[in-house]
Amino acid sequence: MKQRIPLLFGIFSVMALSNAIVPVLPAFAEAEPALQGAIFSAYFFGAFLTVLPAGLLSDRIGKTPLIRLGLLLTCISGILIILFPAILPVLAARTLEGIGAGLFVPSALAWINSQPNHRSMSGHFIAALNLGLLTGLLATGWLEMSMGATGGVVLFTIFSTIPLLMSGYITEVREETRPVMHLKETFRGHFWLYISNVVLIGVTGVVTALYPEFTGESASLLSIQIGMMNAATIATSLAASRLSFEPVQTVRISALLMAVAVILSFLAPSMGLYAVLLVFAVIGGVAGFVINAQLAYLGAMGVQQGALMGLFTTATYAGMTLLPFIAGIIAQTSGFAPAFFVMALITASMAVTIGWCRCSDASR
Repeated sequence: MKQRIPLLFGIFSVMALSNAIVPVLPAFAEAEPALQGAIFSAYFFGAFLTVLPAGLLSDRIGKTPLIRLGLLLTCISGILIILFPAILPVLAARTLEGIGAGLFVPSALAWINSQPNHRSMSGHFIAALNLGLLTGLLATGWLEMSMGATGGVVLFTIFSTIPLLMSGYITEVREETRPVMHLKETFRGHFWLYISNVVLIGVTGVVTALYPEFTGESASLLSIQIGMMNAATIATSLAASRLSFEPVQTVRISALLMAVAVILSFLAPSMGLYAVLLVFAVIGGVAGFVINAQLAYLGAMGVQQGALMGLFTTATYAGMTLLPFIAGIIAQTSGFAPAFFVMALITASMAVTIGWCRCSDASR
């Protein structure tokens, strides 16, 4: 138990700090949608660069050194944002923050997915991840009134030192008895599973990144609205950890539900607060089922998990990097309606492309 606690605290603090800037994006980006998308995506760009090397390295040098380094870089990035809250320094700090997350997340997931009870542990990990995202949003919206735009960053930078100090309790996982799956083999065999992760998780970032400028709501209200997505993911992650889902069918149904929800997210502000909260709950709930079904499937393959988790998190961060940035450009050049509807169309297409995957139900 004392080894799992630093991982759960770690993912909570990494995600809370990453989301502490979301409700106050206009304050850092001068109310420009493209700049908001760039600042939001810089974190995911840094993670995208490092998650795959981190996954591969975790199979070679071990998982714990990368877990500790990731937590250290997270602390440093928060300090930089506090000290230098201008556009270019924040972009650089968000990239460094993403690098830290890119080292921590696949290594921690590989550690978890190497355990016999990986299904329930991964559910708790994803729940803690989204609890961090939710707390980052809510605390930042509340602290903005008294501490300004960097209030949330200050709080969670301090908090992130706790798992860093506790990481000494984590011991290395031995996976010598598990074969190594070649990167090319897993990529080719599960390509469309990873693509579905790019889109279905990336589109949650699209809605998160566009909403501050799209609605013009206060940071506190945006925190509640966007936070509903994370609250729903927490609930479905815990539920999914006790259930078994066939990955192809899960993705197919999820893609259609998510596409409808993205379109409704564009229409919901005119319908009132409760409509927005309901739509965000659907988006977050669907994402929770997708993530946990895919993690359970990969964890049950009986091979070393570093490379698999590296590819999985690469797909996740690729989606959170590319889709919000593209949607921000579309919104600035053509308007918000085309941005939402293009993203919904791409999301719906995953219901077709997942059928081209060679995925079998190894998770049962």
